[in-house]
Amino acid sequence: MDPETHAHQHKTHGHDHTTPTTATWTIAIQATLHCLTGCAIGEVLGMVVGTALGWGNLPTTVLAIVLAFLFGYSFTLYGVLRSGLGLAAAVKVALAADTLSIAVMELIDNGVIAVWPDAMDAELADLLFWASLVISLVIAFVVTVPVNKWMIGRGKGHAVVHQHHGHH
Repeated sequence: MDPETHAHQHKTHGHDHTTPTTATWTIAIQATLHCLTGCAIGEVLGMVVGTALGWGNLPTTVLAIVLAFLFGYSFTLYGVLRSGLGLAAAVKVALAADTLSIAVMELIDNGVIAVWPDAMDAELADLLFWASLVISLVIAFVVTVPVNKWMIGRGKGHAVVHQHHGHH
């Protein structure tokens, strides 16, 4: 029996869900793109709102990080709830699946922005604002893919989410 079939059978019969699974680069990239989508929406929204309101760098960054976590968790939560899992269990799955991935992504993303000359002071109309934000998210994606691959290979991260897909 191949490892994926064994992992699927293992998951669908109610056994321990921390069993290592096959973690390909494709699966890790897909999981990271999923995470990046939520993070990017939250990050961009937070930066746009904070900048438009004339907030300083710290409150704008905090808002962006909070919204990145909120949107990142929400995307996963929505999918897991649609699979038929109850709210409390779905929240646990979303937290287990996304916390490390979002944290790494936010650390790298905001770290790049913080060290990029003048990026923290750029306005919404400045090319620097958008260029530094996009490039920082790309760098965060590249750094987070191996993290997700490592987690999925140990039955953690997005491997937890995939255990609930297709269960209605």
